[in-house]
Amino acid sequence: MNTLMQQAIQFANDHESAWDRSVKGVFGVHLNDPPPWNRLLGPIHDRGPVSGVVVVDGKTVASWGEPDRADLTFSVAKLYLAILAGVAHDRGLLPDVDEPVGKRVPGIGFDSGQNADITWRHLLQQTSEWEGERFGVSDQADRYRAVTFGVPPDGKKGDARPLQRPGTYWEYNDVRINQLSYALLHLFRKPLPEVFREAVTRPIGASENWQWVGYDNAWVEIDGQRMPSVPGGSHWGGGMSISARDQALIGQMLLNGGQANGQQVLSAEWIQAMRTPCAIAPYYGYLIWLNHEGRVFPSVPASSFFGVGAGSSFTWVEPERKMVVIVRWLNSAHADALFGKILAAVDAGV
Repeated sequence: MNTLMQQAIQFANDHESAWDRSVKGVFGVHLNDPPPWNRLLGPIHDRGPVSGVVVVDGKTVASWGEPDRADLTFSVAKLYLAILAGVAHDRGLLPDVDEPVGKRVPGIGFDSGQNADITWRHLLQQTSEWEGERFGVSDQADRYRAVTFGVPPDGKKGDARPLQRPGTYWEYNDVRINQLSYALLHLFRKPLPEVFREAVTRPIGASENWQWVGYDNAWVEIDGQRMPSVPGGSHWGGGMSISARDQALIGQMLLNGGQANGQQVLSAEWIQAMRTPCAIAPYYGYLIWLNHEGRVFPSVPASSFFGVGAGSSFTWVEPERKMVVIVRWLNSAHADALFGKILAAVDAGV
């Protein structure tokens, strides 16, 4: 490992997340919600230190912290929902992303009003404007939500922002993401963690040391079987706990056009669709952040794409250098600087 990479790792360690390591302290997204939504609905657990893995051309060139520790990923789980939507697409369960969701999965909240006009693409690009409640949380909880890389909203979080037509307004809204997960559950008719294990993590050679957990009240009955509906993050608890090394394998599969260990895990066509900019939010694809015109992270190529979670967790895929970088529990204000340092270290030859 060269000096530049050692300096990059030191920089990461020097800029740890401001969140406490114990969930008994300042920890989580729900703390920023207005009542009554500022509470946990599912389990969370203490976090590890700043950790990471850098993989270039399939080889791990650096790792630090506790890269084998299964830790909460928060909204990096949205990337996993996008992958599962791709699995559904590749299996013929979701043949047309522009089809209204209610046509294929009726009776789950897409049947009336403007909700009936919502397509899978709208959900995947966060432009659905879905209105309703899922597992005790109204979509209003995340209206006017500000996120680091998005355009600042012109209202106060949790206020009843007037809804726009589906496809005409972009908003990062975790209730609508949970509604997408709920729809995918009804499409597969089996728990999404089971599908993810069978279709993704085992074929890519990931460990079994991960879990995707729902809220305490997020259980539904499908075909006579009781099963959990998992969230696309840990906003109100639950979510995906997975190690940095396993996350790197998922990133590597995306980098390799959906291939891993001689298998086509996900179609290259779907990965290309994931990376296609949303017309009204070109920094966003299918539940991933795009470095459109280098605006999200100026220090890295515009071709890079990211899964980003609160706290902060990053899955960074950099196609030009065949590189995957996982960073956990970094203060997000220093992400661009860290990525620039890692890039310089790789270019210098690690």
